[in-house]
Amino acid sequence: MALTHYRTCPLCEATCGLEISHDNGDILRTRGDRDDVFSHGYICPKGSTLGMLETDPDRLRTPLIKRDGVHEPATWDEAFAFIEERMAPLISEHGVNTVGLYLGNPNVHSMSGILYSRALVKMLRSRSIFSAATVDQMPKHVTSGHMFGHPDLIPVPDLDRTSYLLILGANPYESNGSLATAPDWPGRLGSISERGGKVVVVDPRHTKTARVSDEHVPIRPGSDPLFLFALAHVIFEDGLVDLGHLVDAVSGLDNLADALVPFAPENVETATGVPAATIRRIARELAAAESAAVYGRIGTHTAEFGTMASWMVDVLNAITANLDAPGGAMFPRPAHEQPRSRRQFQVGRWATRVGQLPERRGELPVSALAEEILEPGNGKIRAMITIAGNPILSTPDSDRLDDAFASLDFMVSVDIYLNETTRHADVILPGTTPLQRPHYDFAFYGLSVRNVANYSPALFEPADDWLDEWQVLLRLSATLTGQGSDPDLTALDDTVFATMVGAAVANPASPIHGRPLEEVFSVTDGARGPERMLDFLVRTGPYGDGYGRDPDGLTLQRLREAPHGIDLGPLQSRLPGDLCTPSGKVELAPAELLADVDRLLGAVDRSSNGGFVLIGRRDVRSNNSWMHNVDVLVRGRDRCTLQINPEDAARVGVAAGDRAKISSAAGTVMAPVEVTSDIMAGVVSLPHGWGHDLEGSSLSIASKRPGVNANRLSTGEMDPMSGNAVLNGIPVEVVPA
Repeated sequence: MALTHYRTCPLCEATCGLEISHDNGDILRTRGDRDDVFSHGYICPKGSTLGMLETDPDRLRTPLIKRDGVHEPATWDEAFAFIEERMAPLISEHGVNTVGLYLGNPNVHSMSGILYSRALVKMLRSRSIFSAATVDQMPKHVTSGHMFGHPDLIPVPDLDRTSYLLILGANPYESNGSLATAPDWPGRLGSISERGGKVVVVDPRHTKTARVSDEHVPIRPGSDPLFLFALAHVIFEDGLVDLGHLVDAVSGLDNLADALVPFAPENVETATGVPAATIRRIARELAAAESAAVYGRIGTHTAEFGTMASWMVDVLNAITANLDAPGGAMFPRPAHEQPRSRRQFQVGRWATRVGQLPERRGELPVSALAEEILEPGNGKIRAMITIAGNPILSTPDSDRLDDAFASLDFMVSVDIYLNETTRHADVILPGTTPLQRPHYDFAFYGLSVRNVANYSPALFEPADDWLDEWQVLLRLSATLTGQGSDPDLTALDDTVFATMVGAAVANPASPIHGRPLEEVFSVTDGARGPERMLDFLVRTGPYGDGYGRDPDGLTLQRLREAPHGIDLGPLQSRLPGDLCTPSGKVELAPAELLADVDRLLGAVDRSSNGGFVLIGRRDVRSNNSWMHNVDVLVRGRDRCTLQINPEDAARVGVAAGDRAKISSAAGTVMAPVEVTSDIMAGVVSLPHGWGHDLEGSSLSIASKRPGVNANRLSTGEMDPMSGNAVLNGIPVEVVPA
């Protein structure tokens, strides 16, 4: 008999609700959950493929150990014993910092990944931590830390109430949004125009989002911060600054005004390609709108001045009375949020061995990973652990990183595939599938444009001899820290949970401050592992029952009883009360950011040598590198093409369907040509996450349509303020192949 299961899609940041019909372990149909409190039935093509991921014959169903260069099936005990045998002497001889850890993007789509990878980091105590954050959003963490006091206190556009939305470096029609969790971005953007508002898209490409907007403003890649600085310059010059309800909660306004003086629109129009008159008009529209939000994303972050762009996005929202105001840029309040304390945001508590590049938010720039492995000397990284990540395809200077991973003394991967990265691993520990584990979006409810909470139980139970993902990570933690390869996971999980509870009990702002630890242990609902932690975090969160203090408050059981989610209402103003800066104010002009203004000024007069610059792009059927082994998502036309403007194509001598050779200082790739007027002259585009043609991987679908790895062209250059990789605006040469 067919049954119906409801769950939140874990494949991107949109958190859409799914309705899954299944019978005796077979998925019959997957469609949008029309009763979901947030998505109301919306679904993209990726969401319907969860059943295909479940049955993918390439998915690993046993641990693998590499023997004589060949990956062979092994038992869990054999795999962990082998890790202990090889890693214990390595750590003993060379130290824990010679073990590197890379956390991939899928970790934040998994309860176990986000909770138990943190436990691994704390137990391992290595400073050689890297993640996908430094090829994505690290500039926003850095500016939020300096401006608001905490790197995760990130404002998002209040899409459902704004009357003016300015989008830079984002294509939510294809990506489903990022750092702004919202199902059905197309519908939400359409509603802005329908209610008399305006959507303006600033992008080098006439993207699908730009085509349905009210205005598209082409801009030269990498010049977004100059455009944003010029907007702010006009608002000050015209006397339009309005701080709204934060007038007494803002610091640094005069220093900001001084920094903006050189960025008049007339001074930046050549560098940006945007006419000064257009810049002045948009600035005045922002200031005059009933409500407005500026939203900048990955195209602005993965660039030479990503931190400057991120900073000025929030400055513009603040000086137009739109920060922390309905219809502007607001701060979500997720159900699991814990009280934050005021403290000075710090960077550079340690640094890389070779380039002395500082840490941010507890991790090092992944652009430096290859040299940390390859450069001889004391402290070099000798072993790697990758968890749900494919850095060989998703990080800069990929060929060099591939060589670096091949040189390691030992490598462990936690992954469901033998892919371009895990093919280097001596041991691969497979995780559970999305339908075999419970789900709650810890990361994305903290970035949601509406406060909601939705819990999804596991649909299928893994085999009896299978380890859940959290058990894999706990057992790996014990194996790497001298506690043996077959620890008591129950006791270890109790220890991890007790640490979490103890921190809350000691926090005066927590609703369980001073309560006995044993009391919390005795009443916590849910099984061990991530569900127990979720129940605790929800109970002690802003809507929780506080372990009896509010009988009507949230618990995991109440989330279970609401399969379509719980609507906690629109975003509410949270400032200045929830600011974490030592001053208790929004720091509009942090000294650390002001220090980079002169470097940005140097880009104003930079001239093009007539060559091309490369940018990335997204496709709704793709999700970085990890959805390319699903047949229905890669069928049809080739999506891994080089997009080039018709005038440039004629000048270079390539036509649609030809193959072009694209070269940079880092490497060369060849790709089929797509001629389109949707892209600016002088700019070419390759999508991110392809290149499934490396020997040793086992992805039968992806290998038939491998595409090319655009990151072979990135040089490892990074934004010095955040350590974020520069993946956009890379100088390249294009010739016929």
